[in-house]
Amino acid sequence: MSNILIIKHGSLGDIAQSCGAIQDIYENHTNDDIYLLTTKPYLDLFKKNPYLKDVILDKRLSRFNLVYLYFLMKKLKKLNFKKFFDLQNSSRTSFYKKILFSNNNPELWSSSQTTLPSNHSKEEFDKKPVLKRFDHQLKTSGLITKNTLFPDFTWSCTDITDLKNKYNLDKYILLFPFCSPHLSLKKWPYYSNLIKLIKEKYNDQYKIITAPGSNEIKDSEELDAISILDNNKAINISQLSSLIKDSSVVVANDTGPAHMAAHLNAKGLTLFGSHTTAEKVSIERENFKPIQVNDLKKLSAEKVFERLSNYFK
Repeated sequence: MSNILIIKHGSLGDIAQSCGAIQDIYENHTNDDIYLLTTKPYLDLFKKNPYLKDVILDKRLSRFNLVYLYFLMKKLKKLNFKKFFDLQNSSRTSFYKKILFSNNNPELWSSSQTTLPSNHSKEEFDKKPVLKRFDHQLKTSGLITKNTLFPDFTWSCTDITDLKNKYNLDKYILLFPFCSPHLSLKKWPYYSNLIKLIKEKYNDQYKIITAPGSNEIKDSEELDAISILDNNKAINISQLSSLIKDSSVVVANDTGPAHMAAHLNAKGLTLFGSHTTAEKVSIERENFKPIQVNDLKKLSAEKVFERLSNYFK
């Protein structure tokens, strides 16, 4: 039996996307112990993952913080990992590789760089859909992949009976109208119009809810929708997963919750402008579809509502 390390720091959408790859790594190493290195926001979440032996915290302090770096590397070296799977593929994890394992063998240190196709540059390869990149990486590292292209995020769910009872939730439409302030180009501006159209058509058949993050609670008060909170605080990721999974339909900007919805097999729509494509981020699933436009400001609420109505036929 050997120890194997997976590295996945974030973000939330990336975490959901990596589930299939993590499962495939486990299924190819059933006689080994699988560990995962991640950041604080996802530490408790990954402790629920059934394919992991344990989860290790990386505080991601400055590389010039030599004391922190020394103790982190000492902890990793003590576990004597025989294989590494870098699913973050960042400059930071490349830096870790130089410290932990100088060998460029993809069967020992698997990353997008060590498995790069000979006819592609890193920049060209990174333009491919993210799940296909994971699939190529693992196959080149000698793994059989059955789940990488079809991530299943349902392991992240938890019992939210009390939460649903508190808000009397049965059939509900879940909206994610927010995004990080520095990514405002991802934000579709007509959720209030969409809410009006839904209420005019369906009256009280569906409750319209949002699940704001900690920095979005105040903004959520401006919408004619119920904000789902736990003791007046943002719900955690596991609660959010269950809320998404049990929804009638989801409408979201291209943010973490949209990727969660895609890999929880939820029904719904995600709205894309020119910042990227749905194909590149591998978000389209059987029940979860993108609307891709050049300018989100020109995507009308009527158009989104028309597509949304298909889920209620």
